[in-house]
Amino acid sequence: MSSLNLMSKTFVSFFSFFFFFFFPAMVFLAQVSAARSWHSVSRSSVPCCSFRYVHKHFLPIVTEKEMFSCLIWMLVLLCSSIADENSIRDADIFPSSPEIERGSTLTLFCVLGKRYTPHRNASHIIWKLNHELIAQENYNIVNETVSSITIHNFTYSKAHVKCFTKYLGREQLLVHTEVKSGFPPDIPGNISCIYHFDAELTCTWTSGRETNLTTNYTLYRKMMTEGGVTLLKAAASCQSKMESCSFYYPDTPYSSSFCFQVKAENVLGEASSDCVPIPMEKIEKFEPPEILSVKKISGIKQLLTVTWKMPDKIIPSQDLICQVQYRNLYSNSSEFVTVSLNSAEKTGSCNLTGLWDSTEYSVAIRCSSVVSIFWSEWSRGKTASTEEKAPSEKLDLWKVIESSHSDGSRSVHLMWKPLNSFPPSGRILGYKIQYFPENDAALKMTNTSTDKKITLLLNEEAYIVSVTAYNSAGNSPEAILRIPSTDEKTSQIIETVKTFTTNEEVVVEWIASKPEVTKYVVEWYEELETDPFGRSWQYVSNSTNWKTNKKNFKPFICYNISVYPLYGNKVAAPYSIQAYVQEKKPSEGPVADTGIPGKNEVTIKWTEISKDKRNGFIRNYTIFYKPEDGKELNETVNSDVLQYRLKSLQANTQYTVYIMASNEAGGTSGEPKTFKTLKFNKEDVIFIALPVGLSMLFLLGLWITCILKKRTFKKICWPDIPNPAESIAVEWPLDASLNNSFLKGVTSEAKTTDFEDISVLEHCLPEKSQEGSLLMNCENRVSECTAINAKGMINGDKKILYNEETEVAKRFSPFMPYIITDQEVRSEMHTALIPVKETHPIEMLEGDLCESQQTSIKSEENYNEEVLKLEDFSEKALFNPYLKNSVKTREFLISENLPDHSKDEPKSQSTVLHPFQQNVTGQSYVTLDMFGLATAH
Repeated sequence: MSSLNLMSKTFVSFFSFFFFFFFPAMVFLAQVSAARSWHSVSRSSVPCCSFRYVHKHFLPIVTEKEMFSCLIWMLVLLCSSIADENSIRDADIFPSSPEIERGSTLTLFCVLGKRYTPHRNASHIIWKLNHELIAQENYNIVNETVSSITIHNFTYSKAHVKCFTKYLGREQLLVHTEVKSGFPPDIPGNISCIYHFDAELTCTWTSGRETNLTTNYTLYRKMMTEGGVTLLKAAASCQSKMESCSFYYPDTPYSSSFCFQVKAENVLGEASSDCVPIPMEKIEKFEPPEILSVKKISGIKQLLTVTWKMPDKIIPSQDLICQVQYRNLYSNSSEFVTVSLNSAEKTGSCNLTGLWDSTEYSVAIRCSSVVSIFWSEWSRGKTASTEEKAPSEKLDLWKVIESSHSDGSRSVHLMWKPLNSFPPSGRILGYKIQYFPENDAALKMTNTSTDKKITLLLNEEAYIVSVTAYNSAGNSPEAILRIPSTDEKTSQIIETVKTFTTNEEVVVEWIASKPEVTKYVVEWYEELETDPFGRSWQYVSNSTNWKTNKKNFKPFICYNISVYPLYGNKVAAPYSIQAYVQEKKPSEGPVADTGIPGKNEVTIKWTEISKDKRNGFIRNYTIFYKPEDGKELNETVNSDVLQYRLKSLQANTQYTVYIMASNEAGGTSGEPKTFKTLKFNKEDVIFIALPVGLSMLFLLGLWITCILKKRTFKKICWPDIPNPAESIAVEWPLDASLNNSFLKGVTSEAKTTDFEDISVLEHCLPEKSQEGSLLMNCENRVSECTAINAKGMINGDKKILYNEETEVAKRFSPFMPYIITDQEVRSEMHTALIPVKETHPIEMLEGDLCESQQTSIKSEENYNEEVLKLEDFSEKALFNPYLKNSVKTREFLISENLPDHSKDEPKSQSTVLHPFQQNVTGQSYVTLDMFGLATAH
């Protein structure tokens, strides 16, 4: 359809161009050619216009009439082209954009274009109302190309009706239109007008019911005469689409005989009001007057004078009235004063009396004619203050005293509230502070301040302080406080104080021990407040409770509240408490410190939450602890406990612990910490370490003892066993030819030989019955030897005596083949020798010793040498079990002081022990531990 429209428009444009431009040009050229051949002026007519050509200049000449005819003809052709264009459109709907009365019947027609015929006709047309299909019973086929729709009781204020073709199941929009429904206008009413002299006349009215259609209003201003109502002229009316209309200067003449009428009209009809007479002087409205001044009169209190100027455009020769409005800035209500003026007065004035002292007032004025129903607008307001007076009330004074400094001085912070007298006494210029020692009023000092606080540096004495406020009119009464001395003791009058909150208030109650005290001061400030001037206070009289709005306290903040009793000019000791007006759970929880855990217990420590994060009074702490892969446990303690010992814990187990601080609003937990219990505690370590330590000490002591007593232990546990092969007491059979003397060479007198133990080597251990007889035989034999020795030492010669070897061997055989004396015996032998000289110990058998002594005495009586003095062997022989089956030689005690020739004697003199063989293995022997040797004197 769009392509068809484009082709149609192109065709029409081409035809118009050809007809209006190309065809007249061809006609013009033809006329020029004819003129050249005719050589005369001729007239040639064409359907649209005629041309005249001048023979001389060959130029066409077109008259005005011919030009107008051409234009008319071109317009006709243009209209015909547009008509042709419309004739070839796809479809059309009429009436287009209808406006009907609401509730009436709507009828529309849809016409198919030639493009759709003969393939489609009116039976293919369908209708929709706002996208909803209209029922078929509302359709009406007029002919093959026209279909109509009828909608009864159309109530839509605005709707779209669309015409479609439905062919082969497809819907195609042909055309649509907007339909509006409304109402005809009602008769306008309530006509009123406002007249601004020589400026504007504006009238308003009410239109009644909303038409929902475009409605035009016309305001008529008519002159009333005795014969009727006459419309003045065309300028006496105005049009508007709203419910008001205005006439402007110069169409605003003044008259008291006008009436006003309003006509309303739309497509559904029209309605006109009656002509309402309105006198112009009754509807006059002034411009607001201008206030020239508002001022006070010096020396006169509670009075203000107001002066103003009237506007210029006012209907002449009319009396006026003005209204003065005034109010103080502390009040929301206003008062009015009415002032009358005549038409000749251009200014007005009045006095406002009965005002408050030292109070600022705001003044505004409006005016009107005495007959008008309209006041002017209020003028711009102006303010002024009345005359001041001295403040009539004393200040609300309080103090905060700090502790004394090192030099004895102290800071006293004075603060006071601004005067709240109503009405106020005026603008306060400053404050005067006077203070002096209580016992010396002559030392009065004075300070001034424009602030509501001051700090005084006083000594330890009691002071009287007074503060007054002053303005231009004078001073207020004195507010007096007594500052006590530093050593003054104040009594405790208040017994208890409690506080609680309601929905809107904070209440403080107290009990005083002295009923005669009737005045108190309630002081409150934040706990963390460090500025002394940040405190609040209020005096309370004849009551033991105090209430204030919650807004004076911040939520979640701890406050210190103190109550001070006042009696006379003294302030007694306060009673203080802390309070929260509203609590919430703490902002953070305490941090646990596990310290060093034990085996089955651990001490959990924590610090208090900072005061600014408590948000309420801490009621308790709860310690939560949980073993790894175990059940969580908890313990609750009071708020004053900052450490707790967890007991009955599992050894060598990791735990997680955290602490929750709780107030009335809830609790907050701190960060969790972990710790691990020990596998052993101190007691376990002590029980293990003590035995080990004692054992170590015992072993150490034993080792030290062994070191110190080495010889003793060696003697007891490992005694020295002599080797018989190395003995010099006797000669073995193999050595008899080499050693023929009992004594080896005697050394010099200074040389000494140590005594060795003489032991008895036993062949086998004798029984107890034989031991006694054996010892007795030994003792008897030794006695005999001793007697023989005594006889051989008459000449002073010192000789070694030997007993018969064979007899000794017989007596001791087979139990004691040879005897070695003990250390004690050797000692006795050593002392028995000549005192001047020392002797060497010689080991020998008892029998051999006796026989050797007898032989030596007989053969060597002439020698003046040292003689061995033998003592009786009186000690009992001891058997040594450790020498069983050992093969050792015997050793004799040889004196180092024997003469050299004795040492060099032939060894042939020594007696050989026949029953023994030297160095024969397997030969058994027994050693006696000790023999006593008798010494011959």
